[in-house]
Amino acid sequence: MTIVPLDRQRLLRALAARRRYRYVRPRIVPHEDGWRIVSPNCSRNIDPQGGDIDIALLLHLDDGRWRVHSRDHVQGRWVPRGDFGSLAGALEPIMADPWREFWP
Repeated sequence: MTIVPLDRQRLLRALAARRRYRYVRPRIVPHEDGWRIVSPNCSRNIDPQGGDIDIALLLHLDDGRWRVHSRDHVQGRWVPRGDFGSLAGALEPIMADPWREFWP
């Protein structure tokens, strides 16, 4: 699957409207078949110095769906959170994040 630069712009625009930590500027980093969202850890729950931490991994699957992962910082692994038919749908759980699965 080819990474589409326009998707990066869509991600950045959507993240500007998120509910948690709206005052930090996350980065969108290419990652194999998708994108990785990285952000300063302003709560300092994960990195006491406030360094960059992984927030989410979005993988574009061969059938056109998007698979969303959150980062388990304790175990050091990605945790699948669901498959979505569109990039907009994949962003919904990241944007709202009521259980702090993405923005610790």
